[in-house]
Amino acid sequence: MKKYIMAFDAGTTSARTILFNKDGEIVSQASKEFTQYFPHPGWVEEDASEIWSSQIGTAVEAMSKISATADEISAIGIANQRETTIVWDKNTGDAIYNAIVWQCKRTAPLCDKLKKDELTDMIKKKTGLVIDPYFSATKIKWILDNVPFAREKAQKGELLFGTVDSYLIYKLTGGLCHITDYSNASRTMLFNIKDLKWDDELLKIFDIPKSMLPQVKNSSEIYGKSSSKFLGGEIPIAGILGDQQASLFGQACFNKAMAKATYGTGAFILMNTGNEIVNSNNGLVTTIAWSYKDKVTYALEGSIFECGSAINWLRDDLKILDAADDSEYMATKVKDTCGCFVVPAFSGLGAPYWNQYARGTIVGLTRAVSKYHIVRATLESLAYLSKDVLNAMEEDAGFKIEELKVDGGVSKNNFIMQFLSDMTGISVLRPKIVELTALGAAYMAGLGTGFWKDLEDAKNILKIDMSFKSNFDKKKREEKIKAWHKAVKTSLYYKE
Repeated sequence: MKKYIMAFDAGTTSARTILFNKDGEIVSQASKEFTQYFPHPGWVEEDASEIWSSQIGTAVEAMSKISATADEISAIGIANQRETTIVWDKNTGDAIYNAIVWQCKRTAPLCDKLKKDELTDMIKKKTGLVIDPYFSATKIKWILDNVPFAREKAQKGELLFGTVDSYLIYKLTGGLCHITDYSNASRTMLFNIKDLKWDDELLKIFDIPKSMLPQVKNSSEIYGKSSSKFLGGEIPIAGILGDQQASLFGQACFNKAMAKATYGTGAFILMNTGNEIVNSNNGLVTTIAWSYKDKVTYALEGSIFECGSAINWLRDDLKILDAADDSEYMATKVKDTCGCFVVPAFSGLGAPYWNQYARGTIVGLTRAVSKYHIVRATLESLAYLSKDVLNAMEEDAGFKIEELKVDGGVSKNNFIMQFLSDMTGISVLRPKIVELTALGAAYMAGLGTGFWKDLEDAKNILKIDMSFKSNFDKKKREEKIKAWHKAVKTSLYYKE
């Protein structure tokens, strides 16, 4: 009897495996952090083999906690950090270089050259994306240009590229499947989101052999089975979604105009735009949300590079916090920030600014500012950045967002969620289950194997835990946002 769906939540700094039952309840979970490397300022890397070993290790642990067998698991679904780039040897399955993480800025000079060559409009028209080091294409090119013999091997068809989902599936199936789904393909800056195929013109511009690329599949279908040597039996792999699209799906934002925000290492706000490609004039990207039963759903997205990582900065680097959870208590120790603003642009600013050279800034410092004010200002910055994205989203889409569903670890912070509602003036809804990324991947896998019958099954699972509503004075809100934008300008003036 199939009792469970297994979800891989392959995040930016940790691997997690969660087993869900048919009611969408978590019955077992395990997680393991892995190392990030910073070989140069602005560079971020991870060991692909550690990503794999951490992920499969948590899967075994989650099963062992409840003595689950492979026969009891209907399917595996994967939600993954998206643009992170892995290139591996087709014959050995080993990465030829560390995974280059989505946060990495090493390809900024190449992006500048692409802009100078007036390719911005063409790339955006084809992919829905802005030219930025964030996306995979320039990372692949960097590996081919800088790793010894990489380009020669690629031209011989000996190398494969994939985002983390592709790499995990390749390893999990013993090299039998080299695939991805539409949501992840749309984040590479190589995929034409209108024609729904890898774009030959873009491949030529980036000098990337097509043989490296995975086959693109629906987000929900049976792709293959895990090798029995890993989990004690063969389990169908039946769902793939980029992590942010997974949380949009997990939040049951199945209809046009529904929006969600995930607050994890970074923060990502997505709005379902249905079967319509909405082009942004306000610094957002157009992306594929998912493909279900051969129908593609699109979304508008705004990416905020620093969120939980900003709180970790307070804890790990400034040593202001003993634990990340202490941030809420410390923020409420003072009534405001005493005129202080923190702009956490540690790796540039994402939407709607898209400035890779912006750097973290603290403004408004006086001797009256204490560590409590710094903590509060850092937490408030996450709401301000969200407000900027939501404003851009409403302008592009042409209608007002009435409510925002939230998830991710940072969404547990009540101070941030209330301030978010205060600064946006909209209702913020937090479900009882905050692991919506994993749940979205589980839904896709479960729908792919018939574990869940249809979207109504998934919709009925979601229950709201807490709603945050604003009674904030409109004039005071506008004053605060105006002051925030002055702080952002200070950050944008910085350039190495």
